[in-house]
Amino acid sequence: MSDQALKRTPLYDLHVALGARMVPFAGYEMPVQYPMGILKEHQQVRERAGLFDVSHMGQARLTGDDAAAALESVSSGDLQSLEHGQQKYTLLLNGDGGIMDDLMVSRPDENGLFLVVNADTKDGDFDYIAKTLEGRAKLDRLDNRALLALQGPAAMRVMQAVAPKAAELTFMQAARADIFDVNAIVSRSGYTGEDGFEISVPADKAVEVAEKFLSFDDVEPIGLGARDSLRLEAGLCLYGHDIDNTTSPVEASLLWALPKVRRERGDFPGAERILKEIADGPARKRVGLKLADRAPAREGADVADKDGNVIGVVTSGSLAPTLGEPIAMAYVTPDFAKARTELDILVRGKARAAEVVKTPFVPQNYYRG
Repeated sequence: MSDQALKRTPLYDLHVALGARMVPFAGYEMPVQYPMGILKEHQQVRERAGLFDVSHMGQARLTGDDAAAALESVSSGDLQSLEHGQQKYTLLLNGDGGIMDDLMVSRPDENGLFLVVNADTKDGDFDYIAKTLEGRAKLDRLDNRALLALQGPAAMRVMQAVAPKAAELTFMQAARADIFDVNAIVSRSGYTGEDGFEISVPADKAVEVAEKFLSFDDVEPIGLGARDSLRLEAGLCLYGHDIDNTTSPVEASLLWALPKVRRERGDFPGAERILKEIADGPARKRVGLKLADRAPAREGADVADKDGNVIGVVTSGSLAPTLGEPIAMAYVTPDFAKARTELDILVRGKARAAEVVKTPFVPQNYYRG
């Protein structure tokens, strides 16, 4: 995609003013890092707080008398049990049991369900949901809204000063709140493994809200580079890399996003494949890997057993700043998915020692009250 075709979020000019290095991402010009650098930005979120622009992601409302039941027909979650003020992570599934996207669904107020989907897939997601649920539920895109993420151990202290009621939310709760006198939809969630909030505001208020958050001593702007290393340390999947429309929830170790009540009913797309994999085991399994040397493994690198047989592939990899060592996520055949299994990652024909480990690589610090 050419530079001329790239979209910009409402915070583009602010990113440039703050010295961000802008790169193409999901069809947008997005900040990959600021002058302090990726490693310091990563540390900032682990120790204090960082502010992310995630306005490129898709936001929408789904309304109708049976909106939750309708959305269940294309997804994995138990959404009919979603109460006012709650949020759930769910998977949009295709007929083959593959993951079309992962998304957040909440009921922050009385106006139906609030959806947040990934940037790369949002157009396809929204078209699919709108057409498939036509007559049962109505989807309205909220392209006039921006989305910010305030993440890190100091996020609660900042939010207490800004909106005390929002600060009372616990992990995976959502509500309406006034943020700097701007009516916002706030959830206690994020994709860093740390405590934090995602804040949806009108696009024309985004700069004002962001600048006021950044006025706090504990808050710094954070780019995509640190966002990726943070989510990888937290063992969280990146759509299009660790999961895609060929990956099942069983393979991806995301079976927790398909609750027991849905498995018992078997009323979700791709149920035949997914239930068979639950019973018999999948052909591959997502695992965490730690590497013995300092060089990180990259996406697409082959994973081999100690006899040199290729048994999998790396889907994400980088140096883990918190640990000071390289980590990766990969898919391997089930016989090699057990923790402490010794494997090799093949880089330019050279075998580099790795070991299967449990994820998350760094403990998650979500606030559960």
